[in-house]
Amino acid sequence: MKQIVIISGKGGTGKTILTASFAAIAEKQVMADCDVDAADLHLLLTPNVKERHSFKSGKTAVINNDICTACDKCIELCRFGAISKDFIIDPVLCEGCAFCSFICPDGAIKMEENMTGEWFVSDTRFGPMVHAKLGVAEENSGKLVSLVRNKAKEIAEEKNLDWVIIDGSPGIGCPVIASISGADCALVVTEPTMSGLHDADRVIQVARCFKVPVRLVINKFDLNPEMSKQIEDYCVENDVELSGKIGFDENVVKAMVEGKTIIEYASGKTANTIENIWKSIRQ
Repeated sequence: MKQIVIISGKGGTGKTILTASFAAIAEKQVMADCDVDAADLHLLLTPNVKERHSFKSGKTAVINNDICTACDKCIELCRFGAISKDFIIDPVLCEGCAFCSFICPDGAIKMEENMTGEWFVSDTRFGPMVHAKLGVAEENSGKLVSLVRNKAKEIAEEKNLDWVIIDGSPGIGCPVIASISGADCALVVTEPTMSGLHDADRVIQVARCFKVPVRLVINKFDLNPEMSKQIEDYCVENDVELSGKIGFDENVVKAMVEGKTIIEYASGKTANTIENIWKSIRQ
């Protein structure tokens, strides 16, 4: 069983479209949407949810008014101003530091775990899928990414599947590290712009820090051939394998509107290019 993660230095480069296309091409696979802060793989794979689980992470202080003697000590010492004069804690302002629970002389403040999101196990037309949804402005998305990946790996082992295809988080933060660590290959998707090259270089360095083999795909390369050539030169100079170049294709947009992958929507140059990219990864 191999874990392939598709990532990008920033959002909007086309990694989810490529992930969904791989799902349509591969055999004996499970998909994992690890972009939990802005999950959208479900828009193309239309999963049928079989299991729904809550995700709890972080803690917020809660005051037991039956015990509280209104000594004002917590209000005085809370540096975040999260406790009102009525001894009600604002869950938005509370940072979960637990200091108030330690200094309360009456033991009236307890820390309670927050429900910050949900994760799902679903069926799709291409096989099982594990995905999640983190609440707005909630933290610990890296922890939720790890949960999604571990569950996908568990399903692959149970069903004797060959591939775990992961739609990773964009950027270089904690969710990205959770997406790529321990993967067999990281496929970086970039666009032919100066910022695209800069962001791709950053995420490639992160992947290499975790000893994950890296490949690169240039999406919409024909919109800026000169910049695409610079990215190709970068790959040669930095020993990064260029797995393919995908041209701009209006059919990709039309396929998305219909909730389909380009593989299903139309045969042609783009579909053939993506199939060849998948073949190069398999080999």
